[in-house]
Amino acid sequence: MRESYREELNDVVTQLVSMNSMVRTAVHDATASLLKADLRTAERVIADDARLDAMYEKIERQCFQLLARQAPVAGELRTIVAALRMVFELARMGDLAAHVAKIARLRYPEHAVPESLEANFNRMSELADEMIAAAGRVLDERDVEEAEKLAEHDEEMDELRREQFRVLLADDWSHGVEKAVDAALLGRYYERIADHAVAMAARIIYVITGEAPEGEDWPIA
Repeated sequence: MRESYREELNDVVTQLVSMNSMVRTAVHDATASLLKADLRTAERVIADDARLDAMYEKIERQCFQLLARQAPVAGELRTIVAALRMVFELARMGDLAAHVAKIARLRYPEHAVPESLEANFNRMSELADEMIAAAGRVLDERDVEEAEKLAEHDEEMDELRREQFRVLLADDWSHGVEKAVDAALLGRYYERIADHAVAMAARIIYVITGEAPEGEDWPIA
């Protein structure tokens, strides 16, 4: 009976890894739609968010069933509780990817990101992709050392965000209020994607060690 229970727990983790891969694709495609003014890709990202929502509900339901059926021991309970939080983080990242795609769709056929910020957003999107990929590996391999590195990557994301504001608030900004608002929102979306990836890493560290990492390097998503 207990072996079957552990197998079901492992299945939840496998589904989370799969959902992480889907989220990574969503963020990648949302960025492509944004930087290339690609309406078709934007529409696909927005439509596919329903699949992530359905997966969120399925995993959440499975976790609640595992809690209800037996009294999980310490390690099992940590895994279930962490899984409930991680599936939420993944669902939110999917929502944020859809938000990026919606701005791309709203501004089509124009580019929502002005040329002066393209390099910044390119790096932001690359970093977000690296962090989501790392979160997936950490989840799959239970690698505490790599999980701890995610907080360091988040510092670069925060600096990119500050750089955006320096450009937006500079005297030579010539793209108007609408593009400034778009850029501020988009930057926030990527920053939050990174925060959710770091929050996932924190949950994994908690599962493995029994202690949640603390300090200003670990943002609460």
